Amino acid sequence: MSETVSFPVIGMHCASCATNIQRSLRKLPGVINAEVNYATEKAVVEREAGQADEESMSRAVEGLGYKAIFEKSGAAVDQVQRQKEAETARWLWKFVISGVAAGMVLWGSVPGVMETAPALLRDWGNQMILATTIQFVVGWDFYKSTLASIKNRAANMDTLIAIGTTVAYGYSVLVTLAPQVLAGTGIKPEPYFDTSVTIIALIVMGKWLEARARGKTSEAIKRLMGLAPKTAWVIRDGKEIETEIEKIVVGDKIRVRPGEKVPVDGVVITGETSIDESMVTGESIPVFKTKGDLVIGGTLNTSGALVMEAKKVGADTMLRQIIKLVEEAQASRAPIQKLVDVISGYFVPVVLMLAVATFGVWYAFGPQPAFLLAMLNMVAVLIIACPCALGLATPTALVVGTGLAAQKGILIKDAQALEVAHKVNHVVFDKTGTLTEGKPAVTDILPVTEFSISNSQFRLKRRASRANKSKIKNSNVQTRNILGVAGSLERNSEHPLARAIVEETEKQGVKLTEVMKFESLAGRGVIGEIAGAKYLLGNPDMWKEVPEGVAALENEGKTVVLVGTDEKALGIIAIADTVKETAREAISALQALGVEASMITGDNERTAAAVAKLLGMTRYFARVLPADKEKAIRKLQSEGKVVAMVGDGINDAPALSAADIGIAMASGTDVAMEAAGMTLVNRDLRTIALALKLSRSTLKTIKSNLFWAFAYNVILIPVAAGVLYPVFKLLMSPILASAAMATSSISVVGNSLLLKRTKLA
Repeated sequence: MSETVSFPVIGMHCASCATNIQRSLRKLPGVINAEVNYATEKAVVEREAGQADEESMSRAVEGLGYKAIFEKSGAAVDQVQRQKEAETARWLWKFVISGVAAGMVLWGSVPGVMETAPALLRDWGNQMILATTIQFVVGWDFYKSTLASIKNRAANMDTLIAIGTTVAYGYSVLVTLAPQVLAGTGIKPEPYFDTSVTIIALIVMGKWLEARARGKTSEAIKRLMGLAPKTAWVIRDGKEIETEIEKIVVGDKIRVRPGEKVPVDGVVITGETSIDESMVTGESIPVFKTKGDLVIGGTLNTSGALVMEAKKVGADTMLRQIIKLVEEAQASRAPIQKLVDVISGYFVPVVLMLAVATFGVWYAFGPQPAFLLAMLNMVAVLIIACPCALGLATPTALVVGTGLAAQKGILIKDAQALEVAHKVNHVVFDKTGTLTEGKPAVTDILPVTEFSISNSQFRLKRRASRANKSKIKNSNVQTRNILGVAGSLERNSEHPLARAIVEETEKQGVKLTEVMKFESLAGRGVIGEIAGAKYLLGNPDMWKEVPEGVAALENEGKTVVLVGTDEKALGIIAIADTVKETAREAISALQALGVEASMITGDNERTAAAVAKLLGMTRYFARVLPADKEKAIRKLQSEGKVVAMVGDGINDAPALSAADIGIAMASGTDVAMEAAGMTLVNRDLRTIALALKLSRSTLKTIKSNLFWAFAYNVILIPVAAGVLYPVFKLLMSPILASAAMATSSISVVGNSLLLKRTKLA
């Protein structure tokens, strides 16, 4: 049996760092697979249960010069965030220090400018002191990472930087301390401290800007983490005590005042209020809550006070589960990333060989001073070949895409689901509980003839339920009388159709009355006396003459019951599993994207056809047993369709797994959500089209990122090596190479951030 554990990794400098950590973790006994994401600074390890403990994984990571943090509580999450902020601040200070030093060295060494500098800065010895400080204090991170990579026989980007700057720095020290060594070579002794110092300054600046930009890609996670309050008012021994969230236990009674956030998941015990759930579900309209209703931790109590009982705390709350799912999705690797991983694994060794070849060619065939030109071109190749842009291309877009989805109430299980979703051209909806509400409800109440009873005995209650108003607008006296008789006759029945009628009386606020001489007619209906008169409720075949309108309602897939006397029917009540308000809009939105929609149900052909027609579907599968839903998905796939399955029940799990991508409703079962690649937390079917649109935008961004990252390396490495020199006499200085390298990484992250501007509505 396997299990998955994820943890942050602090200190990575490039995609090669992530690859090296990943390789080290995979070597541990008991590890099935490991994925490390440079953009999110997260590792996800799949291991055999009880194997590869946290200590061994931590040693593997720290052996490479990085730090693993295993989350135990909300405090640990804060610790990770503080470390990331400290890391960004550290890069800023390193940039300030190296930037000032580089400016001083450039002022004292660049022709045309150095004449205005004080003699102190023109002195090579003073330049060496500044350069040494920057090389081994500011640049120590690069050396530390290089030493660890050499120890583990795995080069990374820091290896390129360390070698490149050390060559420029070492040559400059030689010129400064022993210029006579070059006396017989014909090379004019001249240091290049400005090159080594400026390269480090520009790379550090790129690291700082990149850290800031990467921080913006994970804003969704930060926002989710900030939803939960730090404390709550817990009622213990009759007293209200302000308690830290981590100390709340299941069963605690908690008071939530207006304007406060719900601390954990639970059930309302007393009070009525409206809860703003938009931060978790994406639904902007506050939801009315009263006794017995579920409330979600992190949502906002907008009006009344309530007392709730904690049902899920800590890592079990919906908010923590959402955060975990989003983090794991952001840390996962998309199939398109596999090519990048393969290339990155060979990239640094290939660049090292190219750099050596560049030096050799220039030294052997280049013009004088051949050694200097060979050295500078080699340094330029080492610096410009940084694979950061390549490594950031896919994960940064995925982080932004999954984060944006979470804000819209769409949880994406992993990167593969997001990548596959853009290919979907057919969506299959389970009917019951997905397209419909999942339980019978009264849809129509129609008087057959004038119907009065005891001067409208069935008066409206003073206040109907505010929590769930009826969709049936007609509440005149005749309709009220029909509903009152039916509800009174069925009030003690547990039959689903009877419960639907009684619930409708509650919604409309109709007061029920006592029934005398009650009798149940098995399979047909019921009989009873109300106010001295005998009434019947049941199937249309209980009456000799069936009123007009019954056939039309039955053709719509509705179940019809009649209310009346022995002589004639007085009213018609139609009952059906009502279609969700958002279902029709959801189908239309998919069709607008060029995606076909169909329905799968166990209902008979007539009911299925009626619902499909109502929703604007041209295709449906009727009389499908739960075990056969998967076969229907396979049939569509055999037709060349890329299928998404939307469901919410345990019996939907096989179909959700069989589909190219499964989409579960958060109101459904845990089994369904586990089998699905996406989960709609907001339970709004319209967001399915948004998810597909977001997937298309994300993949478009990934492809553009990869194109420019590849193009950058393919074009500029030869330029840095000097291919333009024979024709145009142009060479790329190492300083310009370092600026280009930093710019490429920042541009990729910036392009990914543009995803936030995607119009999803």
